[in-house]
Amino acid sequence: MAILAILLFVSIFLLILYGFPVAFTLGGISTIYALLFLDTADFTMLPSRVMGTMTNYVLLAVPLFVYMGIMLEKSGLAESLLETMAMLFGKMKGGLAISVVVVGALLAASTGIVGATVITMGLISLPTMLNRGYKPELATGTIAASGTLGQVIPPSVVLVLLGDMLGVTVGDLFKAALVPGVLLVVCYIIYIAIYAQRNPEAAPSIPEEEIAAFKSEGFLRKLVQAFLLPFVLIVAVLGSILTGSATPTEAAAIGAMGATLLTITQGKFSIKVLNEVMRETTHLTTMVFIILLGATTFTFVFRELGGDTYLINLIEESNLSPNVFLLLVMIVVFIAGFFIDFIEIIFIIVPVVAPVFEVYEMDLIWIGILLALNLQTSFLSPPFGFSLFYLKGVAPPEITTGHLYRGIIPFVIIQVVFLLLVILFPWLVFMI
Repeated sequence: MAILAILLFVSIFLLILYGFPVAFTLGGISTIYALLFLDTADFTMLPSRVMGTMTNYVLLAVPLFVYMGIMLEKSGLAESLLETMAMLFGKMKGGLAISVVVVGALLAASTGIVGATVITMGLISLPTMLNRGYKPELATGTIAASGTLGQVIPPSVVLVLLGDMLGVTVGDLFKAALVPGVLLVVCYIIYIAIYAQRNPEAAPSIPEEEIAAFKSEGFLRKLVQAFLLPFVLIVAVLGSILTGSATPTEAAAIGAMGATLLTITQGKFSIKVLNEVMRETTHLTTMVFIILLGATTFTFVFRELGGDTYLINLIEESNLSPNVFLLLVMIVVFIAGFFIDFIEIIFIIVPVVAPVFEVYEMDLIWIGILLALNLQTSFLSPPFGFSLFYLKGVAPPEITTGHLYRGIIPFVIIQVVFLLLVILFPWLVFMI
């Protein structure tokens, strides 16, 4: 029976790589295996598992955070933030690139949706950076890397899903991710500052007269409008979670309402915008939950066939140390990220390896942060990094795939080194 569980896992993985829809492959193949190889009495337990997933209160945060992110995208927040930040850092070499990183971090803390952030930043900042003489590789690498910060900086949909799959509290994951997320932003900024100092022609500063003109025209009002409202929203959402005054789901509801109010104050709200946001939210949420139902079926069948017990026994017999097993999982997740989306990795691989981590008595909060950082890295890695495809889709014609690949390599190296640091120094995750 255990061999059937491994065969189930391999067949699903191969079919997904071949291009079959993830949700229906997960649920459909798992159901076929259940009908063929499980007792009828065992199979009747599946509906209760499905209903348990669908009535999970924590998962209600997913559509609310998605709504919050899409609504903020429509608000024009990114554009005003980038314009203001660029002028604040404009005198520095590489100041515009640093402002993109900072805005990427703020958007990550406001939205948590990678695709929307990368596309928005690409549309707004890439033409500006190129027009100001930035090297295409630096411009594209900075935007792609900054756009993926939403994978690890809370409130992150990735962390919500990982919390559910690992069986840990989402609020604890949010707390644990805060310091690593901020430190990663600092690493990006340090790299850009050093690169700009060594290659000033690749990252020129903004002319002083342009900065002076911007500051002379209601600079304080622009500063308050660009930073105060988003900052209040971030504090309201993350602060309520970190202080324990609200659950992630309740904080997500606060964020959704706050994003709507912010869009109204920016003068960008309309019934048309609301319809677009609700339609996109429904589309993304439906996709996530259909995959989640398939994943619930897969996890149930895999465990009923004895797959988790077989893996645990196999690893114990092979005398793998916990650290070696962790390294193997990190490598598998990293490689899988070249080919399949983070949602699929979370729902296929994490349920399989989580019981093994429990047997090894490894801290699942720490494991969750490592997986989030790893998934973020896979979003950037050539040749199949999803953020690269998002950016390529909105980049000017003169930006080639080669520019994207060369530009992202330094940031991937930073990511991998940072991931290793968090593995070697777990206390980075528990500083809050």
